[in-house]
Amino acid sequence: MQSNFNTKLKPQTGFLILSIYFALVLSTMLVFWQVSNFDFINYDDNDYVFENLHVLNGLTPGGIIWAFTTPNTGNWLPLTWLSLMLDCQLFGPNPGWMHLINLLLHLVNTLLLFAVLKKMTGALWPSAFVATAFALHPMHVESVAWITERKDVLSILFLLLTLAAYVSYVRRRSLVRYLLTVLLFASGLLAKPMLVTLPFLLLLLDYWPLTEADIKRDVSRILGESFCCNCTGFIRRPAC
Repeated sequence: MQSNFNTKLKPQTGFLILSIYFALVLSTMLVFWQVSNFDFINYDDNDYVFENLHVLNGLTPGGIIWAFTTPNTGNWLPLTWLSLMLDCQLFGPNPGWMHLINLLLHLVNTLLLFAVLKKMTGALWPSAFVATAFALHPMHVESVAWITERKDVLSILFLLLTLAAYVSYVRRRSLVRYLLTVLLFASGLLAKPMLVTLPFLLLLLDYWPLTEADIKRDVSRILGESFCCNCTGFIRRPAC
């Protein structure tokens, strides 16, 4: 099945797209750069970092085994633990650097979101608007300014990479692209189990915007007819 990626839209100049990327980077950095001066907080940061010896010791064989075998804080987040261990390995228990890594991940997520939406829909300005709202929305302050929420920005990174890989797979199907999509999805689950709902999002993308218009109409017609038949059967069902 070939996919419709709005090829009828006018091609956008590379300069305009680069300008949007630059604006996204600049606005995100201006809003969130202050997090580099923030400290740890006594709400989960102690469990995740500054009182967790496995994390403070950096990347060690024992720490890696612990990350994959211990559901600490009630969650199984091995990839998140490894990223925090890597921070301590490189920068020590420095909250400023850990906040900056959160900011860097959020910035990459913003740029990826714009790229993926534009690739799926071909709509430049709506994609830029959604990416801007994603970058600057107050709901994301917690994810950037709270070290414990590394699991959030890291899982979103793999969610968006999974979407990009899936779009590539739909456009040109191959076993390698399919396995890459599965691998990125599994990595996202290792960062935060909440991504278990991602396959349902892929199903929605199959309907729009990755599905041909005629197939979309057929699916809508079949669903509509099934709904009407079920409703008719329910209405005509004799009372006991």
